[in-house]
Amino acid sequence: MSESTWQVPGADRLPEELAKNPIGGDGRSESMARKRVVVVGLGMVGIAFIEKLLKLDAKRREYDVIVIGEEPHLAYNRVGLTSFFQHRKVENLYLNPKEWYSSMPESSLSCHLNTLVTEILPDDKIVKTSAGTDVHYDILVLATGSDAVLPRHTPGHDAKGVFVYRTVDDLQKLIAFSETCKGSTGAVVGGGLLGLEAARAMMDLESFQSVKLIERNRWVLSRQLDGDAGGMVVELIRKLGLDVLLSKRVGQIHVDADNQVAGITFEDGEKMDCRCILFAIGIKARDELARKAGIKCADRGGGIVINPDLSTSQSDIYAIGECASWEGQTYGLIAPGIEMADVLSFNLTQAKAHVPRKFKRPDLSTKLKLLGVEVASFGDFFADRDGPKELPMRRAAAKKDATNSVEQMRNITDGPPPAPVKALSYRDPFQAVYKKYLFTLDGKYLLGGMMIGDTRDYIKLVPLVKNQKPLEVPPSQLILGADKVDDDGADDLTDDTQICSCHNVTKGDLAKVVKDGTCKSIGEVKSCTKAGTGCGGCMPLVQSIFNKEMKAMGAEISNNLCPHFDYSRADLYNIIFVKHLKSFTEVMKQCGRDPESLGCEACKPTIGSILASLFNQHIIDKPLHGLQDTNDKFLGNIQRNGTFSVIPRVAAGEITADKLIVIGTVAKKYGLYCKITGGQRIDMFGAKKQDLIAIWTELVNAGMESGHAYAKSLRTVKSCVGTTWCRFGIGDSVGMAVRLEERYKSIRSPHKIKGGVSGCVRECAEAQNKDFGLIATEKGFNVFVGGNGGSKPRHSELLAKDVPPDDVIPILDRYLAFYIRTADKLQRTARWIENLPGGIKYLREVVLQDKLGICAELEKQMSDLVDTFFCEWTEVINNPERQKVFHQFGNTSETIENVEKVEERGQQRPTYWAEESAHDDFRGTQWSSLSWQPIIEASKFPDTPTGSSNAVKRGDTQLAVFKIKGRYFATQQMCPHKRAFALSDGLIGDDIKSDKLWVSCPFHKRNYELKGADAGKCSNDDSVNIATFPVEEREDGWVYLKLPPVEELDNVLGTQKWVVKKGESEDPFEKLDRKLKGMKGRKPLQKSHLEGGMGEIGASKAILAGGNNGIEW
Repeated sequence: MSESTWQVPGADRLPEELAKNPIGGDGRSESMARKRVVVVGLGMVGIAFIEKLLKLDAKRREYDVIVIGEEPHLAYNRVGLTSFFQHRKVENLYLNPKEWYSSMPESSLSCHLNTLVTEILPDDKIVKTSAGTDVHYDILVLATGSDAVLPRHTPGHDAKGVFVYRTVDDLQKLIAFSETCKGSTGAVVGGGLLGLEAARAMMDLESFQSVKLIERNRWVLSRQLDGDAGGMVVELIRKLGLDVLLSKRVGQIHVDADNQVAGITFEDGEKMDCRCILFAIGIKARDELARKAGIKCADRGGGIVINPDLSTSQSDIYAIGECASWEGQTYGLIAPGIEMADVLSFNLTQAKAHVPRKFKRPDLSTKLKLLGVEVASFGDFFADRDGPKELPMRRAAAKKDATNSVEQMRNITDGPPPAPVKALSYRDPFQAVYKKYLFTLDGKYLLGGMMIGDTRDYIKLVPLVKNQKPLEVPPSQLILGADKVDDDGADDLTDDTQICSCHNVTKGDLAKVVKDGTCKSIGEVKSCTKAGTGCGGCMPLVQSIFNKEMKAMGAEISNNLCPHFDYSRADLYNIIFVKHLKSFTEVMKQCGRDPESLGCEACKPTIGSILASLFNQHIIDKPLHGLQDTNDKFLGNIQRNGTFSVIPRVAAGEITADKLIVIGTVAKKYGLYCKITGGQRIDMFGAKKQDLIAIWTELVNAGMESGHAYAKSLRTVKSCVGTTWCRFGIGDSVGMAVRLEERYKSIRSPHKIKGGVSGCVRECAEAQNKDFGLIATEKGFNVFVGGNGGSKPRHSELLAKDVPPDDVIPILDRYLAFYIRTADKLQRTARWIENLPGGIKYLREVVLQDKLGICAELEKQMSDLVDTFFCEWTEVINNPERQKVFHQFGNTSETIENVEKVEERGQQRPTYWAEESAHDDFRGTQWSSLSWQPIIEASKFPDTPTGSSNAVKRGDTQLAVFKIKGRYFATQQMCPHKRAFALSDGLIGDDIKSDKLWVSCPFHKRNYELKGADAGKCSNDDSVNIATFPVEEREDGWVYLKLPPVEELDNVLGTQKWVVKKGESEDPFEKLDRKLKGMKGRKPLQKSHLEGGMGEIGASKAILAGGNNGIEW
């Protein structure tokens, strides 16, 4: 099937039975005796139906599902499509991970991707695919969705640079094209929901100098808002930089000689230059497959005509989602499609014991944040314009009785009477808030409404409309009483209140999965109910309901460090500080649940960090070394091929030419890959563990020191040049940044810390997204705190204004010391400030006003830490005992490359990781024979409370040997997850109560059991396991392992068999480089732009040669 791309393990072909019995005769196997449901379309509605059907059918097992998707991707979140512009990874949009599809019961779900269904044969119950396959069905569900409308009547609609906004493929094409027209104008045609999303996407690309939104109506969002509300949205989005053109229709698209978009002429004759046009003017139901099969489709508006039970005109064929036409209407929102999936899955599985459900008029309420503007419409929001679609029963009856021939004649002559609706509006132009609620004439019922700016009451008003509940308060109270402190509270919501409109999840659904023990974390709630996995707007309420139910059950939402301690990180910090505990053993005896426990990969690094931040002992020394994650353990960030990075400190980014020369020669000597970081220093990658001491000896000898890039401590203090060079500078940003970095370097904290200092308000050092940042003012510095980048970026907040330079240090001393004392484990300053009672206001009271009376103590604590500074690498170089850990193997000086290298842009890097883990059953290997063999001297294993370990080499196989409380354990060295040879460097963990002992891989924390019947199993990833071997220490001073013959061991675990090789994974830039004609990221350059120039290699050789052939300084 050359046209198909398979992405789901175990689902790389349709079941063999299809080929044997394409029409589904009587010769089916037991699994084929179940009814086969074929779903055409793997979009949000298609996958929702599949999830619901499999869940409802789990006990009965009446159905097997085959889903055929046209796109090469698994089901993804089309509602969140705009986020693709930030991460560019379609996997981040997946509604379910790949593993979910293959985890279903055998033969219950088969997926076929990148395959188009070309024909339906209803009489034979067969669908034909583009791959030439005939697929039999018992029940066929069409979830083909819709296509974006392109105005094919408009001249130039087929030009290069014309796009629609519907799929990941559309976005990828737009992204690629935008790179070719930077600085030009982009246009979005259509001011609806999709149009505003598309406009935001084009703005996020930052390729266009300007983006213009073209709307044919007099305001945007005309299907959700009236003129007043739409006009306010226009004002707001214009302030955000989007140029909005109203009452404009595209008459013609101009093109150049290459059929490239050059501009637009509107129907009123006005012209506009642009290079890119994105149409978001609506959707058209994809009903062509059904029409071809003779299935009834709507003549006006299109769509497959469905009955209330979602059935079509052909028996056993159903349609759901945007392709379905119900009562002459198709729906472009996700919620109606999810409701259809609910109804159909219920009827197929539960209708035997229950009245079948019917699809009813869907709720078209929407609540979105578009271009930063909160917008909501709910219920019958145009009842005042179009007349109410439905009234409460008693009013509908009165209306019917009042209709007579006389009134009908009056309607013809005088026009229809006003709608039996009253509107209550509120408009605040200062806060950009607009609300309009629609009521019955007597004010007893809420019919619908719309909101701009303040949408907090949306979740509470929707049920009033849906349930047609008589109001218990005057209408005015609904619109004026919205300003409540607890806007995300759920206490006053009934169980049938819809919390997640994307997936139709109610408050009762959420409460149930918590009460019955199904879900014990917010992540499990999202996975189980799907709440929060669509647009994500319901998450505050979901979290509120989860917290309330957990509390009601007496369950504590714990922030304890790990199962070994009943204390948080902050609690442990204070206990260790007060009791002056200086070792992990003391901490465990005083604070642990089991005084004899070894701890685990969670608590060991945290306690190691606390001990370092209090007493600043060398982390390589034995009492602390076993607590460190691999980065701290070897004073360098471990890279994916098992080598380490070398990053000397470059305070404030200021470095001399002499140090640059030293760094360059060291990198060249040891073959290190070099890169300048965003933190203004030079990273050297690819240093072998056994070379680290020699490398750092040369650097330290040249006057450099550790940059602590491996530690949860201060990384850098970034600076602009300020008054040192810049003509605009008003503060010495470099001088201040150097002093701050020199003061706080090496100090351990709950998480990494970054700083920045800018010399003026132009903010070239980006100080306002750092953990602490300074911006020079005419009176000193404004001090900002609590900013960070990362997965959840946060802008910093102003802590103090116009601080004299002399007062900056005391303020930051207090701030950082308070953070180190009170933050939770791995908590950045941003999250810490958010969780402080009172936030930044409280922090100001503590740090600036000394509310707690501890400022003097905080300053003294920081001063004591600063006074104990030492360069960790210098101390290793000067101490032979500390150098003993820097070797690849404990039993030989031989070395092995663990990942193949590739040449790229003049430097070597490790090849990409393999796409698949090693799924061999290493644990279950049946060896032909085992014999005891001396492998490593016992003296290489010091007795420490946290255990010790070594990697050993035998033949071509790498093994890991551990000594824990006097007992030895041996495993393979390779972690199968990424085929990384690193288990000997992992942290040891235990659970004495359950007699569990494990090693945690330092790369991605796969935990492997070391003893007992489960030895070799991975406790947090069932897909991988490792081999273990008997091991013992003997009187001759050697550690013996019971191993198979060398050749047999190498055949199973040999390094050359498992080393990650070039070509095992797809080059992510292969397609792009073909488009860019093999640039590999850079335009080709022979040696130099100068004719006869030496080029970088020739010039560097001349410099290094010295003497008469070199360069005279």
